[in-house]
Amino acid sequence: MDLLKPSPANSSPLTPLGFLERAATVYGNCTSIIYNKTTYTWTQTHRRCLQLASALKLIIGIGRGDVVSVLSPNLPAMYELHFAVPMSGAILNNINTRLDARTISLILRHSESKLVFVDILSRSTILQALSLFPPETNPPILVFINDDDETENSSSAVESGQDLTYEDLIKKGDPNFKWVRPESEWDPMVLNYTSGTTSSPKGVVHPHRGLFTMTVDSLINWSVPKQPVYLWTLAMFHANGWSFTWGMAAVGGTNICLRKFDAATVYSLIRQHNVTHMCGAPVVLNMLANEPGKEPLQNPVQILTAGAPPPAPVLFRIESLGFIVSHGYGLTETAGLVVSCAWKPEWNRLAATERARLKARQGVRTAATAEIDVLDVDSGLSVKRDGSSLGEVVLRGGTVMLGYFKDPTGTSNCLKENGWFYTGDVGVMHPDGYLEIKDRSKDVIISGGENLSSVEVESVLYSHPAINEAAVVARPDEFWGETPCAFVSLKSESNRPSENEIIEFCRNRLPHYMVPKTVVYKEELPKTATGKIQKFLLRDMAKVLGAPRTTPALKFRGPYTKTENMALSYVFTKNTRSLVFL
Repeated sequence: MDLLKPSPANSSPLTPLGFLERAATVYGNCTSIIYNKTTYTWTQTHRRCLQLASALKLIIGIGRGDVVSVLSPNLPAMYELHFAVPMSGAILNNINTRLDARTISLILRHSESKLVFVDILSRSTILQALSLFPPETNPPILVFINDDDETENSSSAVESGQDLTYEDLIKKGDPNFKWVRPESEWDPMVLNYTSGTTSSPKGVVHPHRGLFTMTVDSLINWSVPKQPVYLWTLAMFHANGWSFTWGMAAVGGTNICLRKFDAATVYSLIRQHNVTHMCGAPVVLNMLANEPGKEPLQNPVQILTAGAPPPAPVLFRIESLGFIVSHGYGLTETAGLVVSCAWKPEWNRLAATERARLKARQGVRTAATAEIDVLDVDSGLSVKRDGSSLGEVVLRGGTVMLGYFKDPTGTSNCLKENGWFYTGDVGVMHPDGYLEIKDRSKDVIISGGENLSSVEVESVLYSHPAINEAAVVARPDEFWGETPCAFVSLKSESNRPSENEIIEFCRNRLPHYMVPKTVVYKEELPKTATGKIQKFLLRDMAKVLGAPRTTPALKFRGPYTKTENMALSYVFTKNTRSLVFL
């Protein structure tokens, strides 16, 4: 037996790019993409991707290992580029469309991008980003993606005759192009910069092997059938759409593209196209549940959520409308979901509120994830499986990133020599072996020596009938060190509860030390493009408030930050410590 060795016949590099070739064979005449009036079949999508890959390599001169960036919402081109760019041998780098020009410029320079595909509506942003390049640096080539439904903006680019366009490249490409296969399944395929919940994005590198594994694992974990109708409510630039970009090709699904999320439009598209599957952060669930005039779905829609622990009250409301919610946990560093709240049949007999509470847990490892655990920060040992002992979530498996691009220190800080990937998330392990995320390590609030989970406080706030969104961060306190500060947006300004009413609501449902001492009302909480609340901005705002003092009422007026781009005013009194944003 020890004489047997791998051969070319059994060691072909794993890559998800082959799913497109198979889709064209099996589902060739079936619809692959729908965007407004634009429709393609899988045969057409396969041919277009080959033509584009050919043009990149043979006309533009993109070589193996070059970085090609994309700045685009969920348009058909964005979907095609997930295949076409790596099929040319290049590395795909999707960029968050909500980033400012300075950050985009930094990413392009750090990634050494050779070419950028840009949505025509982001033309001014990308030109500003390139203007920030040092004079001695060669900027990347620009290729603009026109959108026929944005006639006023896209026509000007075409009329100028100076800009290279996406469709121009496809027309010049060879439909019989032999796409560039990876020499090794460990060759980098994508470079994703973290989404911006922290202020310092890092370049996450994933190989063909890991993305193949994640794609197959995700389809199995979610029990995705053949030929689903998938609505793109999740940004494709966010961890490559949790790898469902390649996954839809594997099962011959129909991709319903959506330029921007709008709850009313989502309900319309669900009815029009008989949507079966969609993904999104918990904020997407909240927006769908709170959409005025909504009606229960005629046919159930599977919706997969991750990115933050969804509050149980939100899960209860969204499922009452006919959505079937699956919940998981993953990171950009894992290319998708590596933990899933696998549902047990006996839980169906429980009350709705208890089912929602169980579904809010992250769950157990997926089939392709080797191990997960929660380790005590000080001892490095597994915490007790009691549902209350906090520790850092660690995992290992074939979908974990190769590392951070040009950042050996950051890589070694999370990919430890003991064989674990340290996520930076704080969680507990329940007696039944199910993981529950309690916070990001930086979001844990230490009040009077007690560690408290902002997620638990937020879950209670979400159950208040007047609150639309909630986020809790630490506010400095001279006596306690830190106290919980709640930022909330309301469903209606006509039904504004007082700060004392919200505090009392929490006091009746939480231990005293976990009750927010400050409530801040905002029209909308700051979010990333994927719907994650940007707590680092809220922490900065809480720091501006400073530690509470027993002084007479005072008033502050002036701009807060350029990022918020808004003026705020607040009134501070020793009795209520209330804040009102004007």
